[in-house]
Amino acid sequence: MSTALHYFRWAFLVTGIGLFLSVWLGFAYTGTLTGALGFLFIGAVLSVLEISLSFDNAIVNANKLQEMTPLWQRRFLTWGILIAVFGMRIVFPILIVVFAAKIGPIEALRLAASEPAEYSRIVGDAHLSIAAFGGAFLMMVALKYFFDEGKDVHWIASVEGAMSRFSSVQGLELAIVLTIILIFATIMPEVELSTFLYSAVSGLVTFLVVDVIGHILDHADKAADLAVKGGIGAFLYLEVLDASFSFDGVIGAFALTQNLFLIAIGLGVGAMYVRSMTIMLVERQTLSEFRYLEHGAFWSIFVLACVMFGQTLAHIPEVITGLLGAGFIAVALWSSIRWRRLHAHDAEVPVPDQVP
Repeated sequence: MSTALHYFRWAFLVTGIGLFLSVWLGFAYTGTLTGALGFLFIGAVLSVLEISLSFDNAIVNANKLQEMTPLWQRRFLTWGILIAVFGMRIVFPILIVVFAAKIGPIEALRLAASEPAEYSRIVGDAHLSIAAFGGAFLMMVALKYFFDEGKDVHWIASVEGAMSRFSSVQGLELAIVLTIILIFATIMPEVELSTFLYSAVSGLVTFLVVDVIGHILDHADKAADLAVKGGIGAFLYLEVLDASFSFDGVIGAFALTQNLFLIAIGLGVGAMYVRSMTIMLVERQTLSEFRYLEHGAFWSIFVLACVMFGQTLAHIPEVITGLLGAGFIAVALWSSIRWRRLHAHDAEVPVPDQVP
């Protein structure tokens, strides 16, 4: 417990502040206890989702930070986290609404703060674009993870194993998403068809661009290692990686709520836990992780993608979305703990003194 308090004290503090702000925001928008509790629930789910989706982000950060000097480690964990929180998790959601609703960023903030009814109407009008874009992008994120020939650990073995076996078929995940888009296009009202297709294809293109950037960074590993000596190269390298990791969480947040301030609170709280996990992994020099937690996170992404595609046709309550996503993560965490206990005596499986 003392170790957790040491590494997560700031994250716990930000969590308390974030949950309080979620309740206050709920009262401000709805004026009812039920509304405040609803905002609290969504804020908590957003935080859990961001933590789970960014667990691998913390591992990558820890790997690179171990190669950096203490000075640049501190700079990344201070300046870097500010860029991550205020850049990707606050500014980026605003930009999504700006482009989707075709309004200026100042106008979007003003409406969100002072005219929530008008803001909700504008965002509601833009919801088709957001849902189609996010559904396509998130579906590609999930399928890219499962259609991996090198993936040899499977949580839902029958499904994940089959996906892994077919991963050698080039572009299969892209074909699946395009097929889903075509199916929805056949039942989409004609007046909304062009908006749906444009947004969904934009989501696909955005994923491919992010994926290309990731491959370029992977092939530039040797150059990045050399840049570590100077510090600034590795700093920029980690910031780009963090942006790539954060993109799915930001897009997925719109499946839970359209309130920019609640998204910023939830994802900001989650980002603080990523920072704390990164520090702990670096200082304790351990990269152990729960075996199936990442699987649960990507199944959550898959569920969010399905929900966002469904929302292009009908409203799906955010509570259902949140419970489904959090449920996959919780079951995956339980499965990981159970697996570690069953294999506690295996020499190749490191087991901590206690399970958090």
